[in-house]
This record gives sequence, structure tokens and C-alpha cells, in this order.
Amino acid sequence: MRYRTFAEPDYAPLQALDLAAQRQADPTFDTLPAREREGRLGTSLPALKFYERSEHSFAAQDEAGELRGLILAQHVWQGDRPIVLVRTVILAPDAPEGTAAGLLHAAVKSAYDSAVYEVHVPVTPALEAAAHAEEAHLTGRYAVCHLGTRAETAPGERLGPGRGAGTQAEGRA
Repeated sequence: MRYRTFAEPDYAPLQALDLAAQRQADPTFDTLPAREREGRLGTSLPALKFYERSEHSFAAQDEAGELRGLILAQHVWQGDRPIVLVRTVILAPDAPEGTAAGLLHAAVKSAYDSAVYEVHVPVTPALEAAAHAEEAHLTGRYAVCHLGTRAETAPGERLGPGRGAGTQAEGRA
């Protein structure tokens, strides 16, 4: 497997990879509301252009030249130090074992090469073994607050009661 940066000629195959991964993860993906489908895909044209320039995002390419995975990561200034923040890893449904680990390692190496010494990773099923391979420290897992109508259809385990954004904010006031 080869881990490399990606460019505009890769955009369509990466979008197809993302769509295949979403359909694999959720067989009802195509029946979800349009806004939810858009929210789950991480490979819109603006996103790919942004992550292409991030210096920390990579594609996994097999020996036949097929794209088998993608990691989207960016550097973020925390006020006192920079970090690299991994947004997601996207794997082809038939990606070889170790693809996620190779992608994370490419992002970790790019961070180190640019003098960034923290890489923050969501501990998803696809990235858990990769985080172990990098000897990461578990400090929690990411939770995402979806505001608006996506709160009803967003993926993942819902924490707390099924209240909408308005009632949650009112409950805290």
C-alpha cells in the first residue's frame, strides 16, 4: 500500500470511496434526508480542496492504483501550541487490513516533520487499532453536538435524553 497526498484528479474517486463507505456503514444511507447524506460525506469539493492543502491528509493507494482509503486531517492553532486534528478516516469496504494504521501513521509523520507534536484522533472503530499502533494516549472520545435538523438523523449513539437544541440550551440557562 502506498500512502500519498492527493490532488484534483483524485477527487472523483475519493468521493466515490466516501459514498461506498457510507453505504457500507449504513445500508439505509440512500433513504436518509438529503441534508443528512450531505452531512455524513466528508469529500465535498470545498472539503477536498481544503484538505489537499492541509499537508496532513493522505490517500491510500494499492498496487493496482486504486484508492483504498483516505485520512482528512488539518493543523489547528490552540493559542499556545499547534496540533494536528484528524477529522475522519474513510476506508473502502474491502480495504486491506492495516490501511487505517498506515493512513494515521502518514498523518503522524507529517505532523512530526512540521514540528507539531500532538495529533488528536477520534477513536472510531476504524481508528482504534491504529491509535494503539501509534501508542496514543486515550483521553476520551469525541462527541459531536449536531444543531438543527441533523440532530434527529446524525449517526452515533445519542447521549442524554432526546431533546432538541432549543430545549438543551434552555435547560442550561
